[in-house]
Amino acid sequence: MESTNVSSAAVEKKLKPLGLVEKVGYGLGDAASNIYFQIFVTYLMIFYTDVVGLPAAAVGTMFLVSRLFDAINDPLIGAFADRAHTRWGKFRPFVFFFAVPLAGMGIMAFSTPDFEVTGKLVYAYITYNLLMVMYTLVNVPYSSLMGVITPNSMERVELSSFRFVGAFFGGLIVQASALVLVDYFGGGDNPQLGWQLTMAFLGALVVIFLFITFITTNERVQPPANQKMAAKQDIKDLMANVAWRLIAIATVFQLIFIVMRSTAATFYMRYYVEEQTVTLFGWTWEPTVAVLTSAFMTSGMVVTILGVICTKMIARRFDKKRTYMACMGISAVMSLLFFVLPPNAVIMMFLANFIISFVWGPVSVLQWAMYTDAADFGEWKHGRRITGLVMAASLFALKLGLALGGAFTGWALGWYGFEANVQQTEESLTGIVMIMSFLPAAFGIVCVAVMAWYPLTNDKMNEIEKDLVARRLAAGESSPDEEDGPLVRA
Repeated sequence: MESTNVSSAAVEKKLKPLGLVEKVGYGLGDAASNIYFQIFVTYLMIFYTDVVGLPAAAVGTMFLVSRLFDAINDPLIGAFADRAHTRWGKFRPFVFFFAVPLAGMGIMAFSTPDFEVTGKLVYAYITYNLLMVMYTLVNVPYSSLMGVITPNSMERVELSSFRFVGAFFGGLIVQASALVLVDYFGGGDNPQLGWQLTMAFLGALVVIFLFITFITTNERVQPPANQKMAAKQDIKDLMANVAWRLIAIATVFQLIFIVMRSTAATFYMRYYVEEQTVTLFGWTWEPTVAVLTSAFMTSGMVVTILGVICTKMIARRFDKKRTYMACMGISAVMSLLFFVLPPNAVIMMFLANFIISFVWGPVSVLQWAMYTDAADFGEWKHGRRITGLVMAASLFALKLGLALGGAFTGWALGWYGFEANVQQTEESLTGIVMIMSFLPAAFGIVCVAVMAWYPLTNDKMNEIEKDLVARRLAAGESSPDEEDGPLVRA
């Protein structure tokens, strides 16, 4: 750690809080991203099996192949964004210019061609992969943007909280409206048209949200002035970053957990719970399966937002690392309840889901805050800042977990003999329940074990962030005040 002769007042000025408009604007970017992410993890499997008519095992294999291909793109796009120089900054232009292509590919991917099964599978491979490329071109730079908006670690926790309020707001839109819109646009009997028009509606919202993010945010943290961009050294620095390695490994298991549970929930409600009469304090509710599923997912999303809002307070009191581990562990243990609940225990299902959803809020927020901490740690340790690559490689870990979670789900459904749109056997129902309970719980516990080795405590990050700001000031670097707009080097 280098010593500097910079006043503490100058350092604190650079660590000042962000404005509310910028925090909300940044959060809307993840509302846009999470609209697609929630579609991927919740409805894509059942769309391909029950609407397009593809075998579950084939879809699982497609998810693995396509998402691994997509994950490889992340570091490439992150490294490219690190080298971008525009009047708007490094990362913001990607958010703006690829918003409309992303929406267009969403519509294409959820269109059902009149082909045989093989032709439909080929079409699914092509359109899904193109959709994920567009998603990556937006989401990698968007995630990297959080690492350059402010050098303040705890302020990034709050920014991450706004991000995930936005994320779960986007998820709430999906969970509350997707199946209803499919029925509405499809006239109740044409889910192919229903999904296509639903994605057009959601895509328009995505474009609006991303444009707002571009307009309201600034980039303030720049690499050291004398830093040379060298791909080999970038990768070497990344792999030497122990904080990044551990949170990346944890992310893989975290995403397997959430993808399996989220995907299983639609199958669990449709085939295991089915239609139930719910009675509570004399009040009787007789929802359709679609309404019950939407209520289950939507109420969980609302509770998750409450958890997100509480994250900064909890993390400041108990430390980011310990909060992450405790919340991930509670999520895993509570998931086991779904193995023993009978189909008519709807109230208990909702209550268990509320607990899981609340503690899931801090997990999601802290994951990305700790990635930006890892970027700071890398600069502090090695004297080079590679925010784009750190965040892109982090998305590689996320998408690897997404790929494995989707693949494991599809393979498990095939293993237990699942067939779409028919009465399920006892074996296939057991498989659906396992995917909702024991299987994701095991991955959640492994995630907690990995994070026990994570080195960056709150106190350590306070030391690192102050030292980095002091180094920049001592070197004669400056970052604009909030009202001045982004700092861009030619």
